[in-house]
Formats: sequence, structure tokens, C-alpha cells
Amino acid sequence: MPAAEHLKVEQNEGVKLYADHVNPQWVRLLDLLEMNAQYTNCSAERLHTTDGRTILDFLSGYCVYNAGHNHPFIVEALRDELTLNAPSMLQSHVATLAGELAGRLCEKAGGRLSKVYFCSSGSEGVETAIKFSRAFTGRDGLLAARGAFHGLTCGALALMDHRFWSEGFGPLIPGVEFVDFGDLSALERQLATKKFAALILEPMQGEGGILIPEQDYLAKAQALCRKYGTLFVLDEVQTGLHRTGRFLAAHHYDLDPDMVILAKALSGGLVPVGAVLMTDGIYDSVYGSLRRAIVHTSTYSENSLAMRAGLATLEVLENEQLGPRALAMGEAFRERLQDALSEFEMVAQVRGMGFFTGIEFRSPRSLGLRLSFEAFHRVHPAMFGQMLVMRLYRDHNILTQICGNNFMVLKAAPPLNASEESLDHFVQSLAAVMDAVHSSKRFWQDALQLAARAVRI
Repeated sequence: MPAAEHLKVEQNEGVKLYADHVNPQWVRLLDLLEMNAQYTNCSAERLHTTDGRTILDFLSGYCVYNAGHNHPFIVEALRDELTLNAPSMLQSHVATLAGELAGRLCEKAGGRLSKVYFCSSGSEGVETAIKFSRAFTGRDGLLAARGAFHGLTCGALALMDHRFWSEGFGPLIPGVEFVDFGDLSALERQLATKKFAALILEPMQGEGGILIPEQDYLAKAQALCRKYGTLFVLDEVQTGLHRTGRFLAAHHYDLDPDMVILAKALSGGLVPVGAVLMTDGIYDSVYGSLRRAIVHTSTYSENSLAMRAGLATLEVLENEQLGPRALAMGEAFRERLQDALSEFEMVAQVRGMGFFTGIEFRSPRSLGLRLSFEAFHRVHPAMFGQMLVMRLYRDHNILTQICGNNFMVLKAAPPLNASEESLDHFVQSLAAVMDAVHSSKRFWQDALQLAARAVRI
């Protein structure tokens, strides 16, 4: 059997085993959307499939691949680390690579952030922020923004008001309340109660629709936190590591947060890793004595592969100037999108910063489009967005997704080293899909058939 055919048989068997033993509904959903491809190799923004296609990644694993897929420098750093046969996670030694990476992160973040707790994911970082803020302030309450996404562990899930994520999982941690993102008056009313340990915000909401705050909102929110004794915590799991052009999105607003949560892109997408940056005082409130030296820890938190990947990723982002590149090219990308999509009535807005872009759609005004849109919108509010995702993937070889808490916003978040050619292809492809939305009965017929298949499933 030829090698390519053997690989295909092997992968098909893997899909069956995945459906049998991991998550059959995920396989069914990918089949429904005609996105169940098998990939052979991935580099930068290019994903190569077993059937000879090249898919352009405009999702980046939800902002994991800031340095692109399988960056050779990061891969080589991991190979070198493995050949050392050095201690990886003895749990009873000083992990010097963790110290090196922590120093680099604090230097890059700036401000009063001088200590780092390492973990394995953004959700675990959010859990850390919850515990440490309660320890430092002696308060139990937590304040978060509506529409946010912070993760799917119980503590992180409690900070999200969207019922889809929490339904069926029973009571979550108590003491959490919500304010609208950008509403300073409501924020001050809540903070004035002095019952909140922390205000935990994404500086730019990702799953909420790539929402960019007013220029003074975050600085004023930070000042209110200082006034009422609440810690100002930023979840930069999606926005950090130059995704928005600066090392932290906070740097666009000259902020001085008490804690910052990083993950996703920190290891180049190759090793699970997260980091919570914080002030000395917060750190000391938890690790205040020899007795409490291990009061908060995690098995894989400082393993050498994750730390080496983190150091290599920072080097790539800095040496290749991917932040300034994303800042300049992202702005030009949105301008081209705006120009290409301006004639379509269902396009409401193109917004974002760096390579963190959202294209927001709206219900059509014209009667013919409105009747078609409403017919299957009633089936599920995500149907229109998923139809766009499917058409971009199937017809134009582009992988992206709609926002998890705002189904009328399409993400465009490619790796920071994505080529100009790929950015142009995205603009042209989305314009072609939107032209079909506005002028082709076939698009709506396909959409209704998709809705019918979804109902049957």
C-alpha cells in the first residue's frame, strides 16, 4: 500500500476511535459543517490536508499560534531540551528555567508585576487569580463583565454570564456578580460595596465579539478598583503575547494591573502552559511562610519543556518583530475588509486591534433577505455564522470561527507571521461569500438544508 494511502487508512481509523472513545458529537459537528479534514503538516498559517488542500488558518487555535504553527526555532529548542535528559519536573528542585522565563515575562509586562505563578492553561490561571485575590484582600466577592469568556473550570465558569457554558453543571462558586463591559457607573456602584476581592476583565472581549473598549474605560476601571480596595485583574489569555500588537493589550492603555493571566500563545502552541503575573504583595499573601511554600501548586506547572518553549516563543516574537508587524498590518487588513464589505447591508462593522479582528453582521433590512435569514435563525442563532464558516472553509480554504458568546461576529485572528497574500485571500474570500449571501438563492437554500440536517442530528 502506498505511504499516502496507508496514512489515510490510519487516520480514518483514528477518527473512528476518537468517535468511539473521546467525543462523538464533535465528529458529527465537523461532518455536518464539512470541516472534518485530516491534516498532514502545518507551518505558519498554512495547514496541509491528506486530500491535497492548503487551508489558511485565521483562527490560530483561538489565539494559540501567534508565532505560527510549528515555528522551527521553537521546535528546535524543544528538541535540544529533550536531548539534555535534564530534570523536567522533579517537584523537589529549583526549576531554573522557570526563573528565567518569569524574569523575562515580568520585564516585558512592566509595572509592579514582579512574581509569576506557572500553570498549564488559562482556566487554571483564572482559578489562581480567584484564590490569590481572595487571600490578599480577605474578601470573597468577584466581579466580572457580561459577555466575557474566562474558561470552563468551575471557578472560571462562574465568571461568565452566558448560560450556554454553565447549563447542567449545578451550582458554581458563590459571590460572583456582573456588570456590562464599558459601564463605569454600574461598575462604581458595585465596587462601592467593598465586597469584591477582584474585578476580572478581558481588556478586549474575545468571545464577546472582539469588543474594543472606549479609550479611557480600563484606566478609569483601574482607578475605581484602587479607590475601593478591589484588585484589578486582566485576563490576557487571548489578547497577550502581541496578539493586539503590544506585548499586552494593557499596554495600549498605559495600565498598571495587579495581576495578568497569560496562556495560549506562550509556548508557541506546542506545550500546555499558563502564567499569572502579580505584585510582590499578592504573592506574599499566599506564600507567606515556609509552611505555605506549596499551598498552591500544580504537577506540570514548571516543567522544563513548557518553560523552554516559553523562552523560545518570546525570542521569536521579539526577534521577528511580530508585534509591530501585527499592529501595522492588522490596521491595513481591517481597512481592506471595510472597503470590500461596505456595500453589503448585512455587514455592520469591522473592528479590532493588531491581528485580533471581528466582522460583525446584522439582520438584513430588505424583505427578501430578512425572510430567509429569520427562517433559519429561529432554528439556532448560530446558524448564519456557521454557514459563513462552512462556506469559507469549503469554497475558499479558510479556517475561522464565529465568537462563542456573539454568534453574529466572525473572527479573523491569523498567526502574527501570516503573509500579505493570505490576508488578501481572506478579504477577497469573505467578500465573495457575502456577495453570495446578498445575491444568490443557493446560499440560503444551502443554509436551510444545513439547518434541516442539524435538526435531524
